[in-house]
Amino acid sequence: MSEVKLSASIRTEFGKGAARRVRRDNKVPGVLYGHGTDPVHLTLPGHELLLALRTPNVLLSLDLDGKNELAIPKAVQRDPLKGFLEHVDLLLVKRGEKVNVEVPVNAEGDLAPGNYLLEHVLNALPVEAEATHIPEAVTVSVAGLEAGASILAKDITLPSGVTLAVDEDAVVLQVLAAQAEEPAAEGETEGEAAEA
Repeated sequence: MSEVKLSASIRTEFGKGAARRVRRDNKVPGVLYGHGTDPVHLTLPGHELLLALRTPNVLLSLDLDGKNELAIPKAVQRDPLKGFLEHVDLLLVKRGEKVNVEVPVNAEGDLAPGNYLLEHVLNALPVEAEATHIPEAVTVSVAGLEAGASILAKDITLPSGVTLAVDEDAVVLQVLAAQAEEPAAEGETEGEAAEA
């Protein structure tokens, strides 16, 4: 798990206008909350935060007015068209503390020969892990699976110290037989055209 250091400053102005001014300076407004403390409004460096958020469940080490705080991203708002960061919610964590997060599921290997599709029922697996040891992803082998096969949450090997935060019988991946469209008979299409 990667830990990214960022310098943050406390934000004292609020509202749309203040948030726009922050974004014009290539920074991102955010909120840090957790452990029963009052929410702290922050300004974070935009480019560094964008790079850090490319890693799922990244651990952020925030330098905040001389204090060092650990946080994980809880909610990220992006501009729907341009994709730049508009706002981020960060959850305060402590070393050794267990947190519930969703870890991406990666499938590896080739399905059995045939016309099969692999469906990701869960793109991310809910797990409980120590805040400083959150896995970036879990990998599942689908080699040789045929239609009707499924992989349950309990079938996935998790790193030590990581436990499931979902029903162990929840389906994560399943293999389906591909459905080919049948061509319409010529008589049917002529009859439909005549009706129109």
